Amino acid sequence: MQAAKHMCYDRILPQDLVRVQRTRMVGGRQRAISLIGKQWANGSTLRIRFLGGTQDQQDMVRSIAPKWTDYANLTFEFTDDPRAEIRVTFDENDGAWSYVGTDNAQIPLHAATLNLGWLDQGVILHEFGHMAGLSHEHQNPDGGIVWNEQQVIEDLSGPPNFWDEATIRHNVLNKYSADQVHGTEFDPHSVMLYAFPDSWTTNMGATSENSDLSEQDKAFVASAVMYPGRGGAESDITELDIRRGTEAAISEAGEEDLYSFKVKEDGMHIVETTGSTDVVMVLFGPDSKTKKIAENDDGGRGQNSRIAARLRPGTYYAAIRHYNPHRTGEYRIMVTAY
Repeated sequence: MQAAKHMCYDRILPQDLVRVQRTRMVGGRQRAISLIGKQWANGSTLRIRFLGGTQDQQDMVRSIAPKWTDYANLTFEFTDDPRAEIRVTFDENDGAWSYVGTDNAQIPLHAATLNLGWLDQGVILHEFGHMAGLSHEHQNPDGGIVWNEQQVIEDLSGPPNFWDEATIRHNVLNKYSADQVHGTEFDPHSVMLYAFPDSWTTNMGATSENSDLSEQDKAFVASAVMYPGRGGAESDITELDIRRGTEAAISEAGEEDLYSFKVKEDGMHIVETTGSTDVVMVLFGPDSKTKKIAENDDGGRGQNSRIAARLRPGTYYAAIRHYNPHRTGEYRIMVTAY
C-alpha cells in the first residue's frame, strides 16, 4: 500500500516550540484530542473570511464546515470583515493546515490562518476541527500506535511531502504529553485521524480515511471540556468590579464560568483567583470573547491562576474552569488596576 498522499500539518506559534512539558496527569489517566488552553470562549461567534478561491470552493466550505456547529456551541459567520478571526486560502502548493483554536487570534489580519490545498469533505472538517481547538488523533497518548519510524520517515521525506525529520516527528510520530491535552480515548473513526498505510505501524495495521464526524467527535466537542450547550442560551456572564472580588464555585464537573470587566484607562491590571481550587483562567479582549490575550494555570498562590497585563480601555472577559474537568470547588476572582 502506498503512503498517504494528503497529509495535514499543524501551524504552531513560536512559544509552543519551546514550551516546557510537565508530567501531570488529567483525571488520573492519559487522555487526548484537544490541546488544553486552545479553546475559544464557549458560545463564541467566529468570523470566517475567504482570501481567494472560486465561488464553488467557497460554497463547498460554507456548506461543510458548519457541521461542527451542530454539536459544538460555536457559530461560524462567513463575512468579508477584515477583522475576521479566521482567514481561509486555497493554495494547492501549500498543503492543508490550520492554526489550532485561539492561536488563530494571534496571527496578523493580513495573513491566512487556514489553507485548503485540496478540497473534499474530510479535509474541510479536519482543518476546521483544528480551528476549533482539536488536535491530531494519531498523536493521542491513549492511541497505542507503535510506529515503524524508519518507514514513516522514508515515505514522508519523499514526494509529495518532502518533509524533514523534525517536521515528520512533530506532525506524525510525536505524541502529546498527558499534561498538554484532555479528551477521549483513541478514536479510529475520528475525522481528525488521517489514513496511514499498514507499513507505517507495527501493531495495528492501516488506518482508514475518515470523511465525516465520528460519534465520538460529536460527543467530545459538545462535552463540558469543549463547547457545551448547543441550541441553548449563550453562557451567562458575570460582571466584575475593578478591585472588588467575587466569590464563586465550579459547581458541576466540566463547568466554565465567564466574567466580564471594564477597563476605563490604559494601565497594568492583574486578574487572579484565590482559594484551594485548582483553576485555569483564559483572558479575552478587548471587546471580544474570541481574541485570547493570555492563559494561566498555576501562576498565582498555590494552584491559583494569575494574569498580569497592560490593558487598554474596553471590555474584557475571563473564562474560569477547573484544571481537572471531573472536579468541582470554590474560588474567588478579582481584578486589580495599577
